[in-house]
Amino acid sequence: MTTTEIRPDTAEGIYAAGGITVSKLGENIGALIEGVQTGGDISAETAYAIRYALAAHKVVVFRGQHHLTDEIQYDFARTLGSPTTTHPTLTSADNRTLVIEGAANSWHTDVTFIDRIPKASILRAVNIPPYGGATTWASTTAAYDQLPAPLKALVDNLWAVHSNEYDYAGVHADRAASAARDERMKEFTRLVFETEHPVVRVHPETGEKSLLVGHFVKNFVGLKNDESAALFQLLQNRITRLENTLRWAWTPGDLVIWDNRATQHYGIADYGTHKRSVHRVTLAGDVPVSVDGATSRIRTGDASHFSVVDVPDRFPGFAS
Repeated sequence: MTTTEIRPDTAEGIYAAGGITVSKLGENIGALIEGVQTGGDISAETAYAIRYALAAHKVVVFRGQHHLTDEIQYDFARTLGSPTTTHPTLTSADNRTLVIEGAANSWHTDVTFIDRIPKASILRAVNIPPYGGATTWASTTAAYDQLPAPLKALVDNLWAVHSNEYDYAGVHADRAASAARDERMKEFTRLVFETEHPVVRVHPETGEKSLLVGHFVKNFVGLKNDESAALFQLLQNRITRLENTLRWAWTPGDLVIWDNRATQHYGIADYGTHKRSVHRVTLAGDVPVSVDGATSRIRTGDASHFSVVDVPDRFPGFAS
């Protein structure tokens, strides 16, 4: 089987390509990938098959990756795209791995307040609590597909302002450590970003349409605050329907990649006072494009220090 012959829509939900086996975890989102040790030495064919599986299933999970370190995780990321620096505002020792202590327990798509929204995140659990701490992802593609025609007509022409005024990565990590939380918030907002994005973006690799909202949305362009709030909740409720979600309970050796252009996610903070930390490497993305071909517009902030603008290739075999 060559890479251009991958067909993920088998009746059993299991297929093989590029030396890997892919098994669906849910109808609308999620797949388990087996048969590969992740790292910088995987073949180009295997990397293509992983990227294709990610585009098809939005979230892919690898088990048994006990060999991973920050360096190997980063080298693996380079086989799938162009890694970004740590974050547009947050820093780290190596300027490429974001260490998240706690859980980002609010529905969001990563870093939507900049123009070049990352295409994917690669996450591994480093400290797993004895209970709780799962992550849930939701397919924003499935949510769009399920909208009735009148709602599609509305959101197809709607734009939203996204801002980094909310610290999703740290504000809930330790409710007792208010001083540390305040300091992290200052770092998170030391550079202010605001960007107008289409509420419906066209996926650059598949041609599918998805809803681009999440908790960085400040308001919808042209709507009053109360109207924005009501519409935001309506769309979020559509996205987070249980049928559109995948919940993953972390175990040692797990690695998860999600398509940040077609998902939202939520870290569940149900582990009490136990420690939970995850390490994330991010892949550069493109500037979102609306259904009528318009690109996102920067209001404030320059993210060129964080990421290049990715130039994606279109995968064959997807309907658009």
